[in-house]
Amino acid sequence: MTNKRTEILETAAALINGDRQEEYGPPQENFNRIALGWEVILGTEVSAEQVALCMAWLKIARLSGGGSSGDDSFIDGAAYLALAGELSYL
Repeated sequence: MTNKRTEILETAAALINGDRQEEYGPPQENFNRIALGWEVILGTEVSAEQVALCMAWLKIARLSGGGSSGDDSFIDGAAYLALAGELSYL
C-alpha cells in the first residue's frame, strides 16, 4: 500500500524523468534558457538552480494562498526541489 507522500514523490520523479524531460529537454538546459530571460527582466545574474528554487517557491506560495488545490502543486513543488538539488551539484 502506497502512502500519499510516496505517491507524490513517485509521481514527481516519473514526470521529471519522463514526460517533462522529453517535452522540455534536460533540466539544466531548460532552466538556463529561463535564467537568461529572468536576467534581462531582473537585471542580475540568475542560475539554473535559482530558477528551480523560484519555481518551487511559486508552487508553495500558491498552496499557501489557497489559489491551488489538489496534488498538482505538491507534485510540481517536489519535482522542482529535486531538480534544484541536482543542479546544485553541477
